[in-house]
Amino acid sequence: MIWQLFITFARIGLFTFGGGYAMLPLIQREVIDRFKWLNETEFLDIIATAEMTPGPISINTATFVGYKMAGFWGSVLATLGVILPSFVTITLLTVLLNKLKDNKTAQDGLKGMRPAVTAMIITAAFSLFSQSVTRPLDLIIFLGVVVCSWQNWLNPIIILLLSGLLGLVCGLC
Repeated sequence: MIWQLFITFARIGLFTFGGGYAMLPLIQREVIDRFKWLNETEFLDIIATAEMTPGPISINTATFVGYKMAGFWGSVLATLGVILPSFVTITLLTVLLNKLKDNKTAQDGLKGMRPAVTAMIITAAFSLFSQSVTRPLDLIIFLGVVVCSWQNWLNPIIILLLSGLLGLVCGLC
């Protein structure tokens, strides 16, 4: 199991561009659909926890999934799996991009990737939305968070804490 976690997250880390949020659809596909390690509710809980903890969401998600599936060593190998390809790639790209920083073709290629990454993030958001907004209160929290985030009115940590508190208080009523 721990080696499967490493290989799975290494493959996700190797073939995903655009950061942690762009990895979420691939993580979701592997963890829920392919291996059935988690159900959608468990995955959403891990995403929420990963978002609230310090660090990139993809690394936190890998760590939590690895721990849930195989304990401490599962978390270590899943985390290494998702980090290692990025570390190696970034190291090599840094050298390459310094040589290609004035190359228009390379710059055009990078610009072309941006919409694709944005589309992948939006796809993950739509998928998560349908699973997490299931009652009127969820929609109110969702819309409030969209407005507060968009306008930069509150720190994301405060937004998450207030959302959790609102869910707790309304659940007690």
